[in-house]
Amino acid sequence: MTEKRILVVEDRAGTRKMLEGTLADEGYRAVAVPTGEEALRRLEEETFDLVLTDLALPGIDGLQVLAASKESDPLAPVIVMTAYGTIENAVRAMKEGAYDFVVKPVDPERLLLLVRRAAERRMLEVRNRGFSSTEAHPVIVGKSAAIRNVLGLADKVAPSDAAVLLSGESGTGKELFARRIHLSSARAGHALVAVNCAAIPRELVEAELFGAEKGAYTGADRLRVGKFELADGGTIFFDEIGELSLPLQSKLLRVLEGKTVERIGGSRAIRADVRLITATNRILEEDVRAGRFREDLFYRLNVFPVRIPPLRERREDIALLAGHFLARFAAELRRDRIALSADALRALEEYDWPGNVRELRNVLERAVILVEGDTIPADLVVPRARASRTDEERSALVATDLHAAVRETVRRVEADLIGRVLRDCGGNKSEAARRMNISYRSFWSKAREYNLE
Repeated sequence: MTEKRILVVEDRAGTRKMLEGTLADEGYRAVAVPTGEEALRRLEEETFDLVLTDLALPGIDGLQVLAASKESDPLAPVIVMTAYGTIENAVRAMKEGAYDFVVKPVDPERLLLLVRRAAERRMLEVRNRGFSSTEAHPVIVGKSAAIRNVLGLADKVAPSDAAVLLSGESGTGKELFARRIHLSSARAGHALVAVNCAAIPRELVEAELFGAEKGAYTGADRLRVGKFELADGGTIFFDEIGELSLPLQSKLLRVLEGKTVERIGGSRAIRADVRLITATNRILEEDVRAGRFREDLFYRLNVFPVRIPPLRERREDIALLAGHFLARFAAELRRDRIALSADALRALEEYDWPGNVRELRNVLERAVILVEGDTIPADLVVPRARASRTDEERSALVATDLHAAVRETVRRVEADLIGRVLRDCGGNKSEAARRMNISYRSFWSKAREYNLE
């Protein structure tokens, strides 16, 4: 993990040396330059966690350095230095985006306090954009041998910087394990940035990952900071990594090898020191053999594979999970304690849960909303989790189940196809219907049926 880098802009050699030494003693890596011109060149070529600049510089002044820094990285705080008689200039700088100011001669203790606060502010802004950094460990409920084995593997790999590939069916909780690994690592004080490769329109994936300069493409009306920049020093989690296109797989491999990214329309390398955790519900080895996934990238991601077991392989955890979810939903609805009847619990434990823990959670949330008393009867969970049947009854339903399985398979394929076409068309239903050669009304009806509006 890299140390925080601070750009120091000060024209007086003695002050510059003092600032450089003060920051270095606190563990920061200070890059000190004497002019605003040199500062702008550095900002074009490198990335910094914080900028400390004098306002009264010859030539390009501190306000211009401030503007260039905000253009380069809007999240990097800027602290300005000013003489006692020109504090109004510092106030103007703060109105234009500076984090704070210090008065010359600089008090090292006040400076270090501001630097620490500015670093915390940066982390807070990252979190406010929807990315987690410092938070409680996620609750992973279970006592089965299968889940204890996975937890053991996750805890063993967490302190290292090894790439982790989480595999398993949808709904098994792969993102929870990614968060657990991140929060148990040395990078826990930095951001965990999650990327769902299946949810981002293909034409926007590159800009989302690597960032884009203003004007880089039609509609790029502002600077876009990429996920890799936001994750610098922390962890980036790619969910559904198998959905990434081959060209983007190639670019991702280059980023991982060089630990730098270039924004679209940019020319400078930006630091991207990240730990990589990926997840997939596909069998990537098959995708490699079929030419859909790069073999070299697969080996880069598959350093430490962890398979998350489906719920049907850990049935002894169903009662624990049910109790956990019921307590949560009862609290959210301000209800007294809610329990399962014996028949309802038996139904849950005998169902195969194709949607895994996510499906169990949804079934129980619906039941808590509908139940009148404090005990959930079997009929509130049976529509999704069939109650036990005798062998004769099960034999009689084999044909019905087979037809149902075929219908469900067709539905899943159809939903996947519609979703892919809709993503390729940027959400434009008319264009998607034209590409599928069906009427807009039919396409709209199917999209609504599969919750793809």
